[in-house]
Amino acid sequence: MDNREAAGAFLRSRRDRITPAQAGLPTYGQRRVPGLRRGEVAALAGVSVEYYTRLERGSLGGVSDSVLDALAHALRLDDTERMYLYDLARAAGPAPATRTRQRADRPTVRPGVARIIEGMPELPAYVVNNRLDLLAANPLGRALYADLYAAPAYGANIPRFGFLHPAARRFYTEWERMGRFTVGALRVEAGKNPHDRELSDLIGELSARSDFFRMLWDSHEVHVFRERTKRFHHPLVGPLELDQEFLDLPHESGLSMLVYSAPPGTAAEDGLKLLANWSAAAGQERDTQSTSEASARQA
Repeated sequence: MDNREAAGAFLRSRRDRITPAQAGLPTYGQRRVPGLRRGEVAALAGVSVEYYTRLERGSLGGVSDSVLDALAHALRLDDTERMYLYDLARAAGPAPATRTRQRADRPTVRPGVARIIEGMPELPAYVVNNRLDLLAANPLGRALYADLYAAPAYGANIPRFGFLHPAARRFYTEWERMGRFTVGALRVEAGKNPHDRELSDLIGELSARSDFFRMLWDSHEVHVFRERTKRFHHPLVGPLELDQEFLDLPHESGLSMLVYSAPPGTAAEDGLKLLANWSAAAGQERDTQSTSEASARQA
């Protein structure tokens, strides 16, 4: 993934969205740019126009924290955007040869972590990585994302399912909102890990196959998962409005736990109970079928 191109495009996109009035600058005559000029950003950040121009061409390697802070202030970056700018600057430094375009090892889910999500049978629970692959799920989690798990070609990957699977537009009640937050989260990860080959390949695939993804990616928005509510329309139990929690696993490389829950006494709680009953019945049916097949082989 080209870190220089991403850094330059991000700075330009942030500059274009700020008007002189928002920056407290006077305006004279007709302007040919939608936002601030490079010279105006340079003046607000206290650097030369030549230096800022170099930064906007993607040369962030070796830039001091004080300059990054000044840029963040001048461009009115929020906390997530500021973090992303710092990640881009760190990634712009010299990369060890062993990091170049390496395919990241898939982290394994430790048995103890797997037991935790299995021990929450009334809540859909998952372990995900930075590409939002579902590495592990409990039975209710698999039942919630039944369409995803029924389509192996999507690789148990939430972005691939969300942007490419025909059922996703109905499953995600707020499909466009889901898309914006998912793309923003992937861009944050791309800033941290520009040499992650699987992440780069996923972004390339989605850009080639989804016009909506490509449009969102080109906007250079960045997000972290702070949403607390997720709305689904499950094909079996209908609408579900669930609380969402992302819990970092500090001792696992890049892994998080994703858990959904429903407030007590709500229709969503009833829906999850119904889905849990369906999942349990389906599991018993599979177990019975497997036992019958095994007996037939032994006969």
